[in-house]
Amino acid sequence: MSYAIIGFGSIGRALAKAFARKGIKVSVATTRDPESFAADAAAIGPTILPKTLADALEADIIFLAVRFESHPDVAKALPSWQGKTIVDVTNAYGVSLEGMGGQPSARFVAQAFTGAKLVKGFNHLVAAVLDQDPAVHGGRRVVFLASDDDGATDEIGALAENLGFAPIKLGGLSEGGLLVQARGKNWGHLIFKDLIKFD
Repeated sequence: MSYAIIGFGSIGRALAKAFARKGIKVSVATTRDPESFAADAAAIGPTILPKTLADALEADIIFLAVRFESHPDVAKALPSWQGKTIVDVTNAYGVSLEGMGGQPSARFVAQAFTGAKLVKGFNHLVAAVLDQDPAVHGGRRVVFLASDDDGATDEIGALAENLGFAPIKLGGLSEGGLLVQARGKNWGHLIFKDLIKFD
């Protein structure tokens, strides 16, 4: 299984650190030349691999960590997303509901990535919290996952466990997705809640 993070801002770098902590290889890409952020990637760890967007999108599982408005540009980079799993880490705060046809933001994003399985996840934590080690006082930091594809939820749940998080499944995009989205001027009930699970 191969992994990529598209977007290397504060959220993208926080996700990269999660992979680096566990020594898991992950490609990172932006629309810029990889040389422009190679030093930042190297500072995080040797398993963080700066790539061109085209090369990074060859991964099986792709974390979408760009600004919400930029997701259509990423979607256009591949003619088909068949066989890919997208983890939607975006938040549509300030984007008009009319602009999304009144849909949950994750469902709107899913429409751009035709053929992919989409999981909403990791977006409810602010970058400064996501950046921290998920092992806290003997517990694990919770990440919420929502998807209309149970297999994709299981797949990303297993990855979250490998990264040291405690995944909690919320159901489909129209139910669970609403709990963890920042859409328009509304916050979902679980957005930015930093919770720790003790086994």
